[in-house]
Amino acid sequence: MKRIGFQFKVRPDRLAEYREHHKNVWPEMLDALHATGWHNYTLFMREDGLIFGYFESEQDLATAQAKMAAREINTRWQEFMSSFIDADARPDDTFLELEEYFHLD
Repeated sequence: MKRIGFQFKVRPDRLAEYREHHKNVWPEMLDALHATGWHNYTLFMREDGLIFGYFESEQDLATAQAKMAAREINTRWQEFMSSFIDADARPDDTFLELEEYFHLD
């Protein structure tokens, strides 16, 4: 199982609303994440809008994202969340993968 870390930026003026939407992620979106192999998916937020994401998967980030991109529910979620991102792109297009360089079991 691979551990994958990434970051992206949410608009600081939309952080509270962004967080609220993640309290009630659409059940179909959760099902798609599970079905495409995203495990232990966790998001962390800094006050300035920097988001750190983490999940475990049998595949790399690009493959995991491609599997999600094939799901219609992901397209709808990404379009819905686009207005929160501090970029002119879909949220999943702004993920910057981070290198894992240390792990303690």
